[in-house]
Amino acid sequence: MHRGDSDHFHPYDVSAGHGYGHAPGHNHQGTAQWQVPHKSDHGDAAGDPDHHHEPDLDLVETAFVDGFQTAPDPTSFLRLAGIPFEARLADGTELKLLRVAQERRIDIGSLSPHLGGHSFRYDPLPAQMVSRRDRLVFVYFDGIGTRPYRFEDARALGGR
Repeated sequence: MHRGDSDHFHPYDVSAGHGYGHAPGHNHQGTAQWQVPHKSDHGDAAGDPDHHHEPDLDLVETAFVDGFQTAPDPTSFLRLAGIPFEARLADGTELKLLRVAQERRIDIGSLSPHLGGHSFRYDPLPAQMVSRRDRLVFVYFDGIGTRPYRFEDARALGGR
């Protein structure tokens, strides 16, 4: 599970750190990806530009995914994890939790920018370096359509 997963490549900003205060490679297996961490698709769920991420949230999320899959009472498990069933955004939009979907990603290649950042090198990963990540997506209805939130962002909705 990696926060900041993105479906696109950012070749121009490979030096951007995430500011989590731990050494490179902490809690990471396989090769490093040249990607820039992102907020969720809808910005910071709490609407707080100074929102700080929990240390080792990737480990917390991994434990949550594993536990949620086998929980005899998923509703209570969500409550225990602090995932709200209803929330109100700063702009007054009301959200209602509709579903929890599981997303699985398997990284089979690595990108490295060439000097200058205008092109990149692609390398398929050997089997022992392939990484697998599962995460849950919390789908809320906003009165018009649905909005997906990642674990950390959904938990932040409850902090109102």
